[in-house]
Amino acid sequence: MDEQEKAALAGDIRNALRMIIDPEIGRNIVDLGLIYDIVVEEGGIVQVTMTTTTRGCPASGYLKEAVGNCVWHVPGAEYAEVHMTYEPPWTPDMMETAES
Repeated sequence: MDEQEKAALAGDIRNALRMIIDPEIGRNIVDLGLIYDIVVEEGGIVQVTMTTTTRGCPASGYLKEAVGNCVWHVPGAEYAEVHMTYEPPWTPDMMETAES
């Protein structure tokens, strides 16, 4: 898998993750800015780094599991690892606007 294919797969994954809606806010996790990074490695191994709106978010487990399951269903992704981080802490400034 070359760099262009990896970038395309990362884009496909980002688009698929838009289907996951934060249950408390009602917006998708990509537009909320909860997905910090998507790295595609050789062999279709995907590393997703994400956060939640607060460290004690009751939906953390649900969101992490949903991200992993979503990645598995994207053609070309062979393995998914989801890493939760709180650095940097999420702020409302990280939300994508409708214009972006």
